[in-house]
Amino acid sequence: MWKRALRVIPSVSKETWDGLDLVSKWLISSRAAVLVMTLTSSAIAGLFAARVGTFRILPWLVMTLGLILGHASNNLFNDYTDYVRGVDKDNYFRTRYGPQPVAHGLLSTRQILLFFGATFALVVACVVGVFALDSWDPVILLLFAIGAAFVFLYTWPLKYLGLGEISVFLVWGPLIIGGGFYVLTRTWSWQVLWGSAPYVLGVTTVIFGKHVDKVSMDRQKGIRTLPVLIGEGASRALIIAFFIAAYLIVAALIATRYFTPAFAVVLLAVPTLAREMPSFLRPKPEVRPEGFAEGEGGWPLYFAPKAFVYTRAFGTWFLVGLSAEVALRLLLPHFWR
Repeated sequence: MWKRALRVIPSVSKETWDGLDLVSKWLISSRAAVLVMTLTSSAIAGLFAARVGTFRILPWLVMTLGLILGHASNNLFNDYTDYVRGVDKDNYFRTRYGPQPVAHGLLSTRQILLFFGATFALVVACVVGVFALDSWDPVILLLFAIGAAFVFLYTWPLKYLGLGEISVFLVWGPLIIGGGFYVLTRTWSWQVLWGSAPYVLGVTTVIFGKHVDKVSMDRQKGIRTLPVLIGEGASRALIIAFFIAAYLIVAALIATRYFTPAFAVVLLAVPTLAREMPSFLRPKPEVRPEGFAEGEGGWPLYFAPKAFVYTRAFGTWFLVGLSAEVALRLLLPHFWR
């Protein structure tokens, strides 16, 4: 179950749930399968730090653990918030594509708050650990405070105000990658934010796709996500624009010599893009397409899993490119200054 929960969001019966160990329950409840996006962002921050010669493994490990647990805390608190606000009632869209522990009777509100409290306490411990491994820095405390604010405020009110998608971009970009780079180097870099933007745009398309998938139901519930505000067609066009913009940014950074030509390896994600992007040119199908997975992160989600598959492919090649970049700059420092 651990392996399954790290790969997909498993649908489980109450009987199966009652027989699971505590770790399995936490992995399912925290939607551990999507935490890979945070791991990737932290890895990008670490590689950018290595690029300037200041990578430190132990602070990075503690920071990465804290970031992953922070993402998990957000997922747990989101489920609690949506349940107590009545969003998950009446067969709401969210309860159909994967387990919502409280809405499905797997956890009580008290139990999910205990999961959240324990997880968030470990986040605080990781922040303390970063300070213990290095000198005190109020900027790191500020970054933690901003991250905590997003944990508590994302589901309500930010998502209700059309700010959910923007929040995701800010968290996985400036906060995790920019802030992670600062933790490791004690330097803020706007160039790092530009360099990481192609991957962060991909992460943003996942939440964008999810909100497009449930735009009609969110409209009924009064949840004003960005797709609710601008419409499905405009949202799909914006997702496609994000896909394309990522490659244009990479090309510009190679042309200006911020990236080496090794970064062109991200083009190996184009076949995945070519397979997934045509779906975004058309409205969501009324019924599940033949062969399209149902449940466990599949139908009735449609655009979100497609964006996730592509973002995972692009993120993998982005990491390969950035690793090659670091190696080239270490081996040929004078040529790639």
